[in-house]
Amino acid sequence: MNKYPSWLNLTVLFVFVAGIFIALPNLFGSSSAVQVAVDGDGEVTETMLGEYVRVIESGDIEVAESWLSDGRAILRFEDPGDQQQAADVLRQRFVPGATVALTLAPRMPTWMRSLGLKPMSLGLDLRGGVYVLLEVDMDTAINNRLQAYQQDFIDRLREARIRNRVDLDNNVITVRVQSPEDLEAARQIIRQADTDVLITDSSDGRSLNVRMSEVQIKARQDFAIEQNMTTLRNRVDSLGVAEPLVQRQGVDRIVVQLPGVQDSTELDKILTATATLEFRLVDLSGDEPGSRRYPGRGVPAQVLKRDVVASGDQIVDASAGTTAEGQPAVNIRLDSAGGEKMLLTTQNNVGKPMSTLFIEWREETVRTGDQVETRRIKTEEIINTATINGVFKNNFQIYGLNAGEATSLARLLRAGALAAPVYKIDERTIGPTLGQDNIDRGFQAIQIGFLAVIVFMAIYYRWFGMIANVALLSNLVFIVAVLSMFGAALTLPGMAGIVLTVGMAVDANVLIFERIREEISAGAAPQAAINSGYDKALSSIADANITTLIAAIVLFAFGTGPIKGFAITLTIGIVTSMFTAIVGTRAIVNLAFGGRRIEAVPV
Repeated sequence: MNKYPSWLNLTVLFVFVAGIFIALPNLFGSSSAVQVAVDGDGEVTETMLGEYVRVIESGDIEVAESWLSDGRAILRFEDPGDQQQAADVLRQRFVPGATVALTLAPRMPTWMRSLGLKPMSLGLDLRGGVYVLLEVDMDTAINNRLQAYQQDFIDRLREARIRNRVDLDNNVITVRVQSPEDLEAARQIIRQADTDVLITDSSDGRSLNVRMSEVQIKARQDFAIEQNMTTLRNRVDSLGVAEPLVQRQGVDRIVVQLPGVQDSTELDKILTATATLEFRLVDLSGDEPGSRRYPGRGVPAQVLKRDVVASGDQIVDASAGTTAEGQPAVNIRLDSAGGEKMLLTTQNNVGKPMSTLFIEWREETVRTGDQVETRRIKTEEIINTATINGVFKNNFQIYGLNAGEATSLARLLRAGALAAPVYKIDERTIGPTLGQDNIDRGFQAIQIGFLAVIVFMAIYYRWFGMIANVALLSNLVFIVAVLSMFGAALTLPGMAGIVLTVGMAVDANVLIFERIREEISAGAAPQAAINSGYDKALSSIADANITTLIAAIVLFAFGTGPIKGFAITLTIGIVTSMFTAIVGTRAIVNLAFGGRRIEAVPV
């Protein structure tokens, strides 16, 4: 009685050893580092890494360690003061062409890194870094969609040979036609374009008012948030930031957390930038409906047609390069829809000029007396105009920018266009000192709670209490191992979850030990009491932990930021504590007391 088969004992031992092995990198801590990423789709090579090290050390800066990670170079320094100096040296020498970011890197031995081991990630509140709160301009998102509807209606009515005038004002599209017969035909055409829009008749009997429904507005708002989050993640990745967090907050806000980032200069440029491109044909006659004159950036102003041949949201890849003449350029690759329209346009317009329109939203601070107001200004400039000399489709080049502008534009286009402008409404920088203080206080709380539980269990349950303490220690190791293995971030609320788990981890053993005591009091033999204690307590343990697990999963699913951090460690702690408290302690008890005659149970 009370004996595990050998294979099960070996399995438990393997799990315990593997947990210790995976958690081991967390003992070595981290230090200041610089991360270098190559712009575009390229990766840093060993040769390039060696060049980075050589350039840094030529400035009397000692590189403690260097390696490649996910196509990026990591250069670690023991002296925190060397980090900024090294970053400045690299930026002077290799920018443009490379992105240099300040970060933290683990100190663990090389052999651990070669095995793919890594320490658990630390959240912003523990590691330090930058917190940015952005607000999405939902009015612009809705207006952009209405403008797309407006152009679509114009094109469809033109194809149907219905004379029309389509205006957009105050989120209402007004479609005017010549006769009641045309009005009904226009209604059918609009309904075919989108069955969900709201259509009402005007009092004059020759126009229709088209509005977006509440469902459409909600869907557009959700799309704007999700698209912007995807774009922001791509942009942050291009900066070389490790473990970034981009989350939705409420209806129209996005939280960006960048642990380890200490230099937000480049961050400000990349997060709120809304630069994109539009390719339009030049209106040579200058009198086509919807045509407009745009200023040029170093090139002559032009009157461009209203129809957009291709836009930034159809660009799937962009990289900085040079033309055959050595001018800075951006290599563009369009998606299939954009490529097909570009192909059709170039086939029908060989010998005619086409312009590249650069569109950017920027903030301008205006002081009026004692009042300071920040305005968003939309800039639209032609950066180049070229004659279509041949037919092309998905791949082509644009030029008219300097090297820095080409690199920055390529990065933004590669990351994707924002569905709507974003406004920075809050930015906070958490220094590494504050982060370390949080870590120290959190670990102090864990240690005090852990020691208090250990003392209580050892005194109250004697030898069985010591076995429970081994399981408790193993549970902490398993939590750290799981966080490390899956790359989940440990936050300050997450530490609170670990402290709570310390108390909950022994709850299962308390139930088991009390059940064993009850069985002994009822006259059961020691071996039978141990077996009944584990068997009869199992249902109570499962019920208590499953209900808590459901609550933790709900917190993770619907919570944000700190709540998610708490839910993650609580969920992991519940699962690992059930294993250690039931399977782990049972294995130790079986090895210590099973299969032999004992007079009493030390519990």
